[in-house]
Amino acid sequence: MAAPRDQLGVLEAQGSSGRQGSWGVKVAFPSDPAAPAPLCPHGPTLLFVKVIQGKEETRRFYACSACRDRKECNFFQWEDEKLSEARLAAREAHNRRCLPPLSRAQCVDRYLKFIELPLTQRKFCQRCQQLLLPGDWEKHREHEVLGDIAVSQLKRPSQLLYPLENKKTNAQYLFADRSCQFLVDLLSTLGFRRVLCVGTPRLHELIRLTASGDKKSNIKSLLLDIDFRYSQFYLEDSFCHYNMFNHHFFDGKAALEVCRAFLQEDKGEGVIMVTDPPFGGLVEPLAVTFKKLIAMWKEGQSQGDKELPIFWIFPYFFESRICQFFPSFSMLDYQVDYDNHALYKHGKTGRKQSPVRIFTNIPPSKIILPTEEGYRFCPLCQRYVSSENQHCEHCNSCSSKDGRKWNHCFLCKKCVKPSWTHCSTCDHCTVPDHSCEGPKDGCYICGELDHKRSNCPNIPASRRANKAVRKQKQRKSNKMKMETTKGQSMNHTSVTTRKKRRERTHQYLCS
Repeated sequence: MAAPRDQLGVLEAQGSSGRQGSWGVKVAFPSDPAAPAPLCPHGPTLLFVKVIQGKEETRRFYACSACRDRKECNFFQWEDEKLSEARLAAREAHNRRCLPPLSRAQCVDRYLKFIELPLTQRKFCQRCQQLLLPGDWEKHREHEVLGDIAVSQLKRPSQLLYPLENKKTNAQYLFADRSCQFLVDLLSTLGFRRVLCVGTPRLHELIRLTASGDKKSNIKSLLLDIDFRYSQFYLEDSFCHYNMFNHHFFDGKAALEVCRAFLQEDKGEGVIMVTDPPFGGLVEPLAVTFKKLIAMWKEGQSQGDKELPIFWIFPYFFESRICQFFPSFSMLDYQVDYDNHALYKHGKTGRKQSPVRIFTNIPPSKIILPTEEGYRFCPLCQRYVSSENQHCEHCNSCSSKDGRKWNHCFLCKKCVKPSWTHCSTCDHCTVPDHSCEGPKDGCYICGELDHKRSNCPNIPASRRANKAVRKQKQRKSNKMKMETTKGQSMNHTSVTTRKKRRERTHQYLCS
């Protein structure tokens, strides 16, 4: 999951400084910890406070934990606000209207019926993003419907579903096959038998595919994800509808117990958590959630001094923030790439390389990175690093964070990016064309404090038009991908006999 490119500079400044910046919002703690937070359609809300010029405002407010765009979830309530019974009733009614159209039990029941259908009757509505039973066909008659859904397609739902690409809400960017295969191979090499996939649907798919196709592989996986559409493709023990920003299980105690049992199986041995949160999300609520999952895992532990192994996939410039909450974590040099992101792809060099890395509490010396992709082992650091990441004798480490060769600054007493220079006024290294007065508060275009850059009225109309064109191209690209998938499915049907279909379905049900 990723953030838009024009926000990366802001994110990097916030992440590397270990603070939320001098303008924006940050998570606050309620005055009464025992009092339940008000609910929005995405579960319990979080308490926020506005920060202007480094100072917190006195009045705090509750807002949605998952959505940064008020158009997606417009929940807002002052901390000290008293609501009437009528407003509370209206809010509860709104939350009920926002529930998924089908319950978890209904999704499972429909899924079991769907896989029993002959191939010619398995259909998927692209507009509604829903598997269709024969009774649903008439309602979707005028929609774009994909037919002949093979078992292999059911095992890769991330390729059937359109990615949710609202950057302020879902930012659903999916691992490239190269990165996904590397993670599966690494987890197997490290000896893990169970993987808790938090927001990593494609990794979950590949683990299950590998387990069903390779008798030697005994890795199991449980997916926790906020995208309820995955409920159509998995049984209760394989998927939980979950919000990682507030540790909320949408299907209640039953889903919570599924997660608990998964973590505590075999007394908690052989399990690892792999998470890929949206990059625009705040680190603090994520850290709070992950610590709750760790506590759940520790309940089944006989020895209390162990740590739950974790792979947290996030941009490198959040290293200081992550290590603030998890001091035992270190960052690997491996660059994680995404399929449906124009920038975060393998093979790019310089500043165009993916900034996404793996943070983990597993010793880096135990993790082997692929030499064929340009990684090498540093005998001094006792870990694998990128080929251009040279060992600095002054820092006594391979100090580069972004894959390029960094230069050592003797005044700062550390290595810095090759494009940075030392500023005597600021007394540290920074970009050459910076302002010594520090970054502007509020809007980076006009300087006003009441809005951010993305909402600035001074943005040229041509730039807005270009953005609209890019979005239209992306939608067209997604449509072409789905048409390609449909064509492949039809070709597959024409050469497959009814007997082979039954055999594949039987194998799928047994896997």
